[in-house]
Amino acid sequence: MRIAQIAPLYESCPPQLYGGTERVVSFLTEELVRMGHDVTLFASGDSKTAAHLVPICPLALRLEDCREPLAHYTVMLHHVMQMADHFDMLHFHTDYLHYPLMAGAGRPYVTTLHGRQDLEDLVPVYRTFRHVPLVSISDSQRTPMPHANWVRTVHHGLPEDLIALGRGDGGYLAFVGRISPEKRLDRAIRIAQAAGMPLRVAAKVDRADKDYYQQEIAPLLGGPGITFVGEINEAQKRDFLGQARALLFPIDWPEPFGLVMIEAMAAGTPVLAFRAGSVPEVLEDGVSGCIVETLDEAIARLPEVLALDRRRVRASFERRFSAARMARDYVDVYEELARPRTVHERASLAVARTSPERIVPVPSIARIPLAPEQGGAATA
Repeated sequence: MRIAQIAPLYESCPPQLYGGTERVVSFLTEELVRMGHDVTLFASGDSKTAAHLVPICPLALRLEDCREPLAHYTVMLHHVMQMADHFDMLHFHTDYLHYPLMAGAGRPYVTTLHGRQDLEDLVPVYRTFRHVPLVSISDSQRTPMPHANWVRTVHHGLPEDLIALGRGDGGYLAFVGRISPEKRLDRAIRIAQAAGMPLRVAAKVDRADKDYYQQEIAPLLGGPGITFVGEINEAQKRDFLGQARALLFPIDWPEPFGLVMIEAMAAGTPVLAFRAGSVPEVLEDGVSGCIVETLDEAIARLPEVLALDRRRVRASFERRFSAARMARDYVDVYEELARPRTVHERASLAVARTSPERIVPVPSIARIPLAPEQGGAATA
């Protein structure tokens, strides 16, 4: 198939440091190329890929300290629409920005939603664009929007050779992610202190979370056994997770997926996680980790987590979360959405698209001819 992957521009594909969505888009893109598909990646110019790269901006927007990200996304969506006829499937990872363009474009497309969906402002979007075919990254992600047009859940996957089975010989507990209220690093610190074990924190601080970091977390990082490593890259993460005795994932929000859980599993590192969002879908309690509901339960079950067989943890990853499995699942979605429709199916879709339940009727969008200067895509 001729497939377009439309990535966020905040990070490169793959990211140089932190960045979950762009990392998954990269894994999917490279696996689809390996499978023999003709793939074009719309992403920042510093992305590295075996696919055809259409560079939208020279660098990932975070590295450029971008003030107007929508300007770059507007340019990217224009290029996508210019080239749309070249593809059998357009796969968007850009939230809802493209919905007005695609409503009348007549091209097969799908959107993977990577973020939380329990935000009130999203309700009118999905009432208006309720025909948009959506992929969820966990079943729990769908909960706030049960009537949206979900076509499938596709769990994330990693290349099997990305992270090797580690020995867990570093003697420390690990925390990886963002320092923000919903990630609850404070819980991780309390668990480690109660267990008398060192905690190493590999995390970034977004601009929006700087006050929280200064007021709530920075004072805790000076405690005994707590080491703040900062943001780490992919190569550093392999050793960091592989040497850890366990990963602490003490979240307090409806986590859509939690990529670091399967990264730890790939290293054979068991996960102690709080029951929220996707956690029960990702972890096999007593096999790849333990799922808890309170801080006291987390402290009590930590010895059980530390005793889990790392080879079984790794086997759970290989069985459930490989990039090859993820790519096969997406190809199934592409083929279903791209297949010719019967007259009855086309009529049903037309009814759905013109239903009075929609708040704002969306007019058809005229096809935009491919501009001569956009006739080809750059190759990385």
